[in-house]
Amino acid sequence: MGAIEIFLVSLIALCLLHRVSAATRHYKFEIKLQNVTRLCHTKTMVTVNGQFPGPRIVAREGDRLEIEVINNVQNNISIHWHGIRQLRSGWADGPAYVTQCPIQTGQKYVYNFTIIGQRGTFWWHAHISWLRSTLYGPIIILPKKNTPYPFAKPYKEVPIIFGEWFNTDTEAIISQALQTGGGPNVSDAHTINGLPGPLYNCSTKDTFKLKVKSEKTYLLRLINAALNDELFFSIANHSLQVIDADGVYVKPFETDTLIITPGQTNNVLLKTKPHFPNATFYMTARPYVTGPGTFDNSTVAGILEYESKSKPHLKNLPLFKPLLPALNDTNFVTNFTSKLRSLATPQFPANVPLNVDKRLFFTVGLGTSPCDQNKTCQGPNGTKFSASINNVSFILPTTTALLQSHFFGQSKGVYKPDFPYSPLHWFNYTGNPPNNTLVNNDTKLMVLPFNTSVELVMQDTSILGLESHPLHLHGFNFFVVGQGFGNFDPNKDPSNFNLVDPIERNTVGVPSGGWVAIRFLADNPGVWFMHCHLEVHTSWGLKMAWLVLDGKLPNQKLPPPPIDLPKC
Repeated sequence: MGAIEIFLVSLIALCLLHRVSAATRHYKFEIKLQNVTRLCHTKTMVTVNGQFPGPRIVAREGDRLEIEVINNVQNNISIHWHGIRQLRSGWADGPAYVTQCPIQTGQKYVYNFTIIGQRGTFWWHAHISWLRSTLYGPIIILPKKNTPYPFAKPYKEVPIIFGEWFNTDTEAIISQALQTGGGPNVSDAHTINGLPGPLYNCSTKDTFKLKVKSEKTYLLRLINAALNDELFFSIANHSLQVIDADGVYVKPFETDTLIITPGQTNNVLLKTKPHFPNATFYMTARPYVTGPGTFDNSTVAGILEYESKSKPHLKNLPLFKPLLPALNDTNFVTNFTSKLRSLATPQFPANVPLNVDKRLFFTVGLGTSPCDQNKTCQGPNGTKFSASINNVSFILPTTTALLQSHFFGQSKGVYKPDFPYSPLHWFNYTGNPPNNTLVNNDTKLMVLPFNTSVELVMQDTSILGLESHPLHLHGFNFFVVGQGFGNFDPNKDPSNFNLVDPIERNTVGVPSGGWVAIRFLADNPGVWFMHCHLEVHTSWGLKMAWLVLDGKLPNQKLPPPPIDLPKC
């Protein structure tokens, strides 16, 4: 066989291998109204395919996803695929008025993207207004075929997605809050897989039950899809082994309880008892609270029960409850997050940028805006609550999307490319707040050349009260290289940064009264949203956007938009 024949055979084999290892997976999401009852309240709400939570997406690393979204409701719709990096596929990222105009009534859009270099638990959700309260579901990315997990294969895998239930329409709740400038009404219940559980009135029948066999290992894929609450989670009389955070393998560690912020995911291994226990066990979640505002101070419960050949009457078995940390147990949260470390192995390296091109310092927190003329507002001293980053409360455009305006060179009047690298006014961020709490309302982008390595320190502020902020970055994973309490000290704190095996993720909590430092490589051209994953704070402006310019090579440039990209 000659060289040309050998080359052709090799090429055919490679193509066949690619066909075996990667596939195109099609899903259809029909956005439709559905009557749903919880807590003896029935309401008509926006769903995907009539399901609450929505359908599960399953794919493998390397697969292409084509998800057709058809909007049959009166609300504008956009969907975000949370945690999926969207390498050179920013048109499919989803946040309304950032990467796309929303899908209007009677219109449809096909989200088309490939899963590159990722596996683990992710999720999808609406990315416009407060529709995420009902439009969400899991994304499970399995390793490539014949590629094992870096741990023993579990007996079974179970998605567990935390959410919130509101008896009333969430669109009306946020609309009223934005008009009055006050805090929105909180949820009426937390949920596990859409079910509030037996600790709420009129809810015993709506309880998630996890039925397990003795002496088996279960992979629980945990997702916090709640609008506004960080959550503690525990299973009575059982320990959990944390093996993954935000779709990235971590050094395994055991815990009885974990903390998960809105937007985050964790994979944990649950090893069941060797013998059938004569008991059932609550699995519960309730909020971790740091801020001064109101919150849903309630507990969602599911039930873990063992399958038995003798099938005893489970109603007669004792029920054990886990002991969750106190609502404000910041020490527990700090200790838990400090245990999260990347695997940092040759197969799964921690490629943290060691050399930094840009060092940025962002203050995050609440402030105020003047009340609209002839209106009465419920914020401090008759103002409206506003959230900001570096005192900029971000305003989304309404007639075009940021990515479109950049791509077609029509940014004038849409955004300004001068987001501040650091606060314009320095003060004791975690001490006595300044007298002036007013923020600037504007649309500013941070512009980065392709392949810029960034170090970003995000500092909580005491303006209107200290609190934690779960920040989510679209388009990238980042490494959490350091965190602490009080004011960040640029002369002392960097010497303690972990540049060996820091946790890699896409959503991180800025500690209440503290700071967090992250590093990432801006290797994905496009416009990328960064925002608090507490919906109320995002609605108030705790968000910004990065513009990563094209690189010089063809594979470093953003392709043109698809022909079916929605129009405003």
